[in-house]
Amino acid sequence: MKNKLIFAFLIVTTTSLMGSSFAVGKIGLSYFSPLLLVGLRFTLAGILMAAFILLFKRTHPKSLADWLRMATIGAVQTAGVMGAIFLSLRTITAGESAILTFTNPLLVVIFGTLLMGIHYRLVQWGGVLIGFAGVFITMGSHLNLEAGTLLGFISAISWAIGTLLIKKWGVLFDTWVLTAYQMLFGGLILLAGSALLEDHLLVINATSISILLWLSIPASIIQFAIWFFLLEKEHPGKVSAFLFLAPFFGVISGWLLLDEQVGWSLAIGGALIFSGIFLVNWPEKQAKQALPEKVLP
Repeated sequence: MKNKLIFAFLIVTTTSLMGSSFAVGKIGLSYFSPLLLVGLRFTLAGILMAAFILLFKRTHPKSLADWLRMATIGAVQTAGVMGAIFLSLRTITAGESAILTFTNPLLVVIFGTLLMGIHYRLVQWGGVLIGFAGVFITMGSHLNLEAGTLLGFISAISWAIGTLLIKKWGVLFDTWVLTAYQMLFGGLILLAGSALLEDHLLVINATSISILLWLSIPASIIQFAIWFFLLEKEHPGKVSAFLFLAPFFGVISGWLLLDEQVGWSLAIGGALIFSGIFLVNWPEKQAKQALPEKVLP
């Protein structure tokens, strides 16, 4: 991509959509129960994307085993990650949830080493140490040990596992097909979870419909489209290095939309986490082992 201004604009657009979805989602909890909201979000987004890929005749899996792999990715990447995020928003701020969730690149290095034998560079391990120092500062000084704190970490763990599953199985699928159906499968799992586990809250009005449409289309489909476009046009490591902007926008949007306060511990801890994410995703000029590509909510 020759035009740096276009690249910068697209990076800011996609990461701001990622980050702002935390604050918008927290507002949505006034109208929807958590699992219902996120289930409707990704079921709708999955249906719309599935219609798109069917229209353009993208290659679909031919075996039951491959469909089950996509469903597994959906259960972890969409249902696990997004379900935990939206449940966490009941007891912690949008900014706190965003910071905890986006520690997932740090966990990818640890899980990738332990479970898949992937070798990472010293600078990446340095990023892990810096990032978790930031988590310690943020949690120790600012976050209350609410249920949402644990759920924020569960979302990060689920995202890291989903990233490694995509690294292992992603080559089997067309990227757009995988994205559409993992969202659809994950959304349906979340709706089933809502039906079984929560007391329903559903308020239908112009505001709630607008929130649902915003989360489903700009914050899911458009954000995915821009992210994958950038991954195709640039080195994945270079693009992923800017992932630190997403929790930054999560904190900023929580401040702007919800009047959430940003204390010094959150600011310092968040800055260390952002630095760690940046180092973990720092591209290698002649890398033999590429970093796992991120697939985002």
